[in-house]
Amino acid sequence: MRNFIKLLIVSAVFAVVEAKAQMPHDAIYMGKGAVCVAAMYGKSTWTDYWENSLKRSNSNIGTHTTQNVMLMPAIGITNRLNVILSLPYVWTETSAGNLLGQKGLQDLSGWLKYRILSTHGFSLHAVAGASLPVGNYVPDFLPMSIGLQCRTVSGRLIANYKHPKTGLYINAHGTYLWRSNINVDRDAYQADDRVYNTNEVSVPNAYDAGLRLGILRKKWQTELWAERSSCTHGDYIRRHDMPFPTNNMQATTVGWYGKLQPKNIGVNTRVGYVTDGRNVGQSTSLMVGVLYLFKL
Repeated sequence: MRNFIKLLIVSAVFAVVEAKAQMPHDAIYMGKGAVCVAAMYGKSTWTDYWENSLKRSNSNIGTHTTQNVMLMPAIGITNRLNVILSLPYVWTETSAGNLLGQKGLQDLSGWLKYRILSTHGFSLHAVAGASLPVGNYVPDFLPMSIGLQCRTVSGRLIANYKHPKTGLYINAHGTYLWRSNINVDRDAYQADDRVYNTNEVSVPNAYDAGLRLGILRKKWQTELWAERSSCTHGDYIRRHDMPFPTNNMQATTVGWYGKLQPKNIGVNTRVGYVTDGRNVGQSTSLMVGVLYLFKL
């Protein structure tokens, strides 16, 4: 993986193509042989969180912060089939208390995005994704854990309409996420008001849906977005207890995304705010990235 990314960066010195960059939820594609590598930094903070439906704070934690850095290459296999990869390095910390944060490589993720049809500005897309834990992090230490250590498979449908003259677009997507069981470092645990005498934990599957409204031009993009994510089932954080991987985590998030890419080098920014949730923190998130586009 490292050698492959080095090859892409070296090749970028010799080629320049039209400025575009894509994500697993949009309708943008790299042309055949084109590659866009995004180097991104993200930060998310929260003080209040939902203990089931009760919104509260915890002075033993103070402000919780999660940060990450990540390389995300998007590769054009054909004009209508792209591959997207990501591998983040994540670290967590709190402003109070004695809980030690975790840090390390999280999960290697990959997506195949395929344009099913495109006609009169409307397009329909299918995205298949999967992830595999890479780092040896501890999942049973929420909210300090950097991940859940489960393998995942996801399926997503994207519907997009873009006005050919103005670049105004509307985008909607829906995703279902299958999660594997995980093993925790204990002989028994409590969930769903029961005690399970095993170290194998069933992590609930999840789904999400999103809506985006924006303008996409040759050199820049701006959009407003809203997303809803939820587990299909699960329990809730018990009073004055820590979260657990079996919790039904739900969140409604709104935000803004912008990108400026006049040539082969560009920048992008994403901000988000959780307006409502269950068993999650009311976080404010920021992502900034540098984009480099080239042709193999």
